Amino acid sequence: MRWNSPGTLVGGAAVVAAAVTLTVVAWPDEGPPDRGTRSGTSEASSARSDTRPAAPTPSDSAGLSQAPRTVPSVRQFDAAGGPGWRPSGGSAVVLAKNCGELAEEGKLLAQELKIDYRGETGAKAGDVELALESGKRAGPESYTLTASDGRVRIAGPDEAGVFYGTRTLKQSVRADGAIPEGVVRDQPDRPQRGLNLDIARKHYTAGWIEDRLREMADLKLNQLGLHFSDDQGFRIESDTHPEVVSQQHLTKAEVRGIIALAGRLHIQIVPEIDSPGHLGAVMAPHPDLQLRNVNGAPVRGAIDISKPAAAKIVDELLREYDTLFPGPYWHIGADEYQALVAGDPQASFPQLAAAARKKYGADAKVQDLATGWMNDRAAVVRPKKKAISAWNDGFFAGGVVKADQNLQVDYWTGKETGARPPLDYLREGRPVVNLNDEFLYYVLGQPNDFVYPTGQRIYEQWTPFVLRGTKPVPQKYSKQILGARFAVWGDIANAQTPAQVADGIRLPLAALSQKVWNPVKPDLTWPQFRALANEVTG
Repeated sequence: MRWNSPGTLVGGAAVVAAAVTLTVVAWPDEGPPDRGTRSGTSEASSARSDTRPAAPTPSDSAGLSQAPRTVPSVRQFDAAGGPGWRPSGGSAVVLAKNCGELAEEGKLLAQELKIDYRGETGAKAGDVELALESGKRAGPESYTLTASDGRVRIAGPDEAGVFYGTRTLKQSVRADGAIPEGVVRDQPDRPQRGLNLDIARKHYTAGWIEDRLREMADLKLNQLGLHFSDDQGFRIESDTHPEVVSQQHLTKAEVRGIIALAGRLHIQIVPEIDSPGHLGAVMAPHPDLQLRNVNGAPVRGAIDISKPAAAKIVDELLREYDTLFPGPYWHIGADEYQALVAGDPQASFPQLAAAARKKYGADAKVQDLATGWMNDRAAVVRPKKKAISAWNDGFFAGGVVKADQNLQVDYWTGKETGARPPLDYLREGRPVVNLNDEFLYYVLGQPNDFVYPTGQRIYEQWTPFVLRGTKPVPQKYSKQILGARFAVWGDIANAQTPAQVADGIRLPLAALSQKVWNPVKPDLTWPQFRALANEVTG
């Protein structure tokens, strides 16, 4: 997931006149990697003075329109002749018959475009109509946007797809005052696309998090990971264990507000209580649960998984927050358990070794006890049919206990004890989400050789296939790579203010959104893309 403490390493589719079909492409890196910008230098600081492509006229010299300019770019555009659509005094957002469930999407779009909202009624000239309709092989996040004869129609098989169509319309109007004449056919390349936020080591207000949700929604990102428990803090109100909660925290009412807004914006929250490492805040009022080595020295952040009371407190918290977070995802952590960093875990932690042999047989070792712990925690939240993920260095090779085959691997590093090359997990048939710490880790204070990642480097050198370092895995594993999240970690919490974090991650998130939505190599240069991103998301 990240380094445990500062200072110590621990272990657009092209514009066309007719429809085209785009296929997944993993393009190679070009030139040596740029390690990014150092703290204090904003990637966006001079962006607005850069030369950007001129706003397109409604049609080109051949009388055909150009694709809307959006972030991410649309995947397919059928060009047409005509002036396109722009909001006017008589425009309104309306809903097709029997599509009342699109009311929230319609009201939001009307507010953003500063036009009327009339609900379920017939579309008139100048209107935008939202509709639900099934399509052959269409995914739930797909949509078709048609701008023709002075009106716009956005249709999709599910509310999410229609919502993304409204984002395309909003951005095009913001960039150029209009949506071009023609038909957009669009859908994401990857089903999981988002931001991972460490709110445990750095407190963020509910309002700050909600602002990030709105920015994510405009970029068609659909996941927000919340890592809310670590050594430095436990940041959500608890009824079962109020003693573990930090002074600065989110109330459950605030969390419900975040969840409600995320739902309206078609973003799923992925909550994480990391264990058996990173539990310092939970153990602070329960020092008897602290893992100690053979000499009696405490191990920072690590809970003693040989003690039944350790499982009891973690499971009580899992069940409490499983109820608070109703979404389909859960993260159980499992990274950086410091007992496994020792040269000989069995000798250093004899109580863990004995517990492993007692539970799993004479050949079992400490790594088997840790794997069994991960499987047992997954079993706690599985009854609600959640998709459960864990960090890649919690999945060990060999051993007598195997990680549950249904667990999703969130791949972040190859440097930690237990971490293996991405192909190891893919060859096992596991689903993988990309959180490559080379490109996608924004670690406050830049400890342990981390450098704040730039949108440019993500845009020019990274694809979802680049899971570790800079080398992509073979495309034959494409279906197993479910997407990616950009991660913010609070290692040195005061290194940046929340406002600086928001500014620092804005362009990287825009670049990520481009690469997980549209699989082809982008047409725009980085300066052009940066200028467009500043224009439509700033």
